[in-house]
Amino acid sequence: MAKTYVGARLRQLRTERGLSQVVLAQQLEISASYLNQIEHDVRPLTVPVLLKISDVFGVDATFFSSQDDTRLIAELQEVVMDQELGIEADTQEIAEMVSAHPSMARAMVAMHNRYRNTSAQLAAATEDRFADGAGSATISKPHEEVRDYFYQRQNYIHELDTAAEELNSRIRLHGGDVNTGIARILREHGVRIIERIDLGEGVLHRYDPEALRLEISPHLSGGQRTFKLAAELAYYECGDLLEKLVDEGNFAAEDTRKLAMLGLANYFAAATVLPYTHFLEVAEDFRYDIERLSAFFSQSYETICHRLSTMQRPSARGVPFSFVRVDRAGNMSKRQSATGFHFSSSGGTCPLWNVYETFAYPGKIMTQIAQMPDGRKYLWVARTVERRATRYGQPSKTFAIGLGCEVRHAGRVVYADGIDLDQVKATPIGAGCRVCERANCPQRAFPPLGKTLDISEHRSSVSPYVLK
Repeated sequence: MAKTYVGARLRQLRTERGLSQVVLAQQLEISASYLNQIEHDVRPLTVPVLLKISDVFGVDATFFSSQDDTRLIAELQEVVMDQELGIEADTQEIAEMVSAHPSMARAMVAMHNRYRNTSAQLAAATEDRFADGAGSATISKPHEEVRDYFYQRQNYIHELDTAAEELNSRIRLHGGDVNTGIARILREHGVRIIERIDLGEGVLHRYDPEALRLEISPHLSGGQRTFKLAAELAYYECGDLLEKLVDEGNFAAEDTRKLAMLGLANYFAAATVLPYTHFLEVAEDFRYDIERLSAFFSQSYETICHRLSTMQRPSARGVPFSFVRVDRAGNMSKRQSATGFHFSSSGGTCPLWNVYETFAYPGKIMTQIAQMPDGRKYLWVARTVERRATRYGQPSKTFAIGLGCEVRHAGRVVYADGIDLDQVKATPIGAGCRVCERANCPQRAFPPLGKTLDISEHRSSVSPYVLK
């Protein structure tokens, strides 16, 4: 790893932990002057120092890999492509900016997102003033704000995960299983759990905090029932922690705070039902075979995939996965990432991605080696899941679940068996047509933002949009 300069990133880590150069140098067992030279890119990072940094900060060694800036580069690329801002910069300039000043790049992305949200809110408020009898309009994006909150934390919330793992251990220490244990603790808090055949149109569970009454639909499977109970238990077992974590998110709107609270409660539920250490041990033993894990833990395919995308505890990291759930129309209703894979916020995703192909083969697991425009390759595993109707005449719900990791981690995953990862031809995909620079894609639906089209009346091509 010769001539690797990581000054900005190392300085960022040290500052975030509140350490002086002298203190960090002592922990790394190097001189303060040597550390100062590394931070100012006078001296390159060596392997022994890298290993010590990994131990001190609990970060993966790839934290200092330039390839791991991919996600931030893609996000900043969307910012500069915003035609309203009128900024011009090519991909190389953006990559150099991210490499040299990662904190500034993240700040620019955050400021841009706030600017777009504020502009949308102001536009909505202006329209509402002239709307006859309309209520107050708000076009904020609470779901995106909450996604970004988890995204920035690599989809891992350490305090919440350890609290859930401790609760699971407490339940098992008293000789109970997690299903009956969660219900027992809720009852100890005075909550009455009642099963009701019909809670109303589409309602699966409902809790009344004043009456301490929790109503559960019998349409839920055993695993789903336990998950819902665990999510409600989160407010009792670690309500103060949930509030603290939401406060750290600096969410302005009350709806966003509520959504963040719900997301954290659901995170606690998954971490209670699938405790980190035990789940990671079994996942590694099964080589991340999702269906085996689903059967072993009596949880749904989707729940297992979602939990696999959170296994990024610094002292015990699992394979870093990206998780996505889409419908037939291409709507992305869930997305989480512990990798550099970038989900575009400027339009739909790529139709060449295998998650969309799964709708033609319901229930069948499909694999794909996909390559992003930056050259990075991913192993994607995708399958449809169906939520059946609860009564006659009601439509069922079908989604495609995608789980992906970089090819460098694919050897740990059973789905890579039989694939020559060095020789296989990867499918070229992109984050979405609006931000994808691939010139000759036959599936392109829109021209990329900020690019000039080469329009000719007397020429045709595979792609409907030819760039200059």
